[in-house]
Amino acid sequence: MGMRSGKLMFGFVLVFVLSIILPAVQGQDGSAPAPAPAPTSDGTTIDQGIACVLMLLALAVTYLVHAADVPFNNF
Repeated sequence: MGMRSGKLMFGFVLVFVLSIILPAVQGQDGSAPAPAPAPTSDGTTIDQGIACVLMLLALAVTYLVHAADVPFNNF
């Protein structure tokens, strides 16, 4: 029984020493974490995305309209 109590005492001493030495075991210092930054998007990215989609749609419609105008019997 003496060996078991010696190991237990050594375990307690080891945990106590490590909790003093290692700052990660001590926990936080009480200060709150920094707040998240405010969103930086003011809508211009969304506007540019919509404009790009509309331009691609206009290009596709223009291609389809002009492709229908081409006569296929000129070969």
